[in-house]
Amino acid sequence: MNPAADDTGFDPATLAFYTKEAPDYVASGPGGVSRWLAAFLDRLPKGSRILELGCGSGRDAEAMIAAGHDIDATDGTPAMAALASARLGCPVRVMRFDELDVRDAYDAVWAHASLLHVPRLALPGILRRVFDALKPGGLHFATYKGGGTAGRDAAGRYFNYPDAEALRAAYAAAAPWQIDAIEDYIGGGYDGRQGPWLAISARRPDQ
Repeated sequence: MNPAADDTGFDPATLAFYTKEAPDYVASGPGGVSRWLAAFLDRLPKGSRILELGCGSGRDAEAMIAAGHDIDATDGTPAMAALASARLGCPVRVMRFDELDVRDAYDAVWAHASLLHVPRLALPGILRRVFDALKPGGLHFATYKGGGTAGRDAAGRYFNYPDAEALRAAYAAAAPWQIDAIEDYIGGGYDGRQGPWLAISARRPDQ
């Protein structure tokens, strides 16, 4: 299980997995939305402009739209974006994390189980892009599989597997993030196994 070998903002083998497995991945995914989504949306005014990174099947984007928000749903693989677009009835942009290049554009950035695939060396740079994309005071939420040592799972997908200290350090190296909370929890995954996860909530400061 070798980790990604470079500092680009994406891992080609992981993107290839989601391209190949998109129909099965969407079909076998849980029907409910992320356990963190309701609390995230409670912190935002209705009509907020939200960027979703790695929207997968579109399940969370669908719930955000139903709650009255303006969603820019994106995914790094065309196959997954097409399936999400069919679910949502609107275009889903194909965009890798390293292609995010806007400033002061969003009230919030939602990244459930997506930034966990960014190679460790590249993570601060990607988080800087997320920071810049937020409006001042904007909210960011992300979840990561924990563990402490980067590597690949049985399907060949790369995970950065941070612990809380490493995650806090990556955000600090990226930008002057205001970290609201880092929470440990036990969660599942595509392989059906339970394991440690981290949820981080952060803001771009108002000033």
